[in-house]
Amino acid sequence: MPTTRETILAALNAQLQPLAALTLRDDVLPERIPASGLIILRDGQPGEPEVTLSPLRYHYQHRAELEIIVQAGTGRASAFDTLIAAIGTTLEADRTLGGLCDWVEPEAPASVDLPIEGAATLKAAVITVVLHYTTTGPLA
Repeated sequence: MPTTRETILAALNAQLQPLAALTLRDDVLPERIPASGLIILRDGQPGEPEVTLSPLRYHYQHRAELEIIVQAGTGRASAFDTLIAAIGTTLEADRTLGGLCDWVEPEAPASVDLPIEGAATLKAAVITVVLHYTTTGPLA
């Protein structure tokens, strides 16, 4: 039986799959970036929970990360912006991941241009996605 944490991360990954960009989970950066872009979901850290008693519950603000990478010629900035907007729309469509999570909150992307020798520059960003959820134990 998967933990609450794994169930929520799998649901987040599944929610991102319909996007045009290739979506991976905890994978290495591929040699080639697809024209539609690349999203790599990193599991991140659950952090220290707030604990309530009677009944005992652990309330997490888990910080997962989405690595966004686009490599396109002249339309790189536009393709990057389109992908970021699509991620935002997808996350806003179901902020509870089908009721598995209390709330999903993406933070603003921190973007950077990465020059690649002999190839078009990569435009990349990390979007932290805060997953608010409650479990019955730290390993549940």
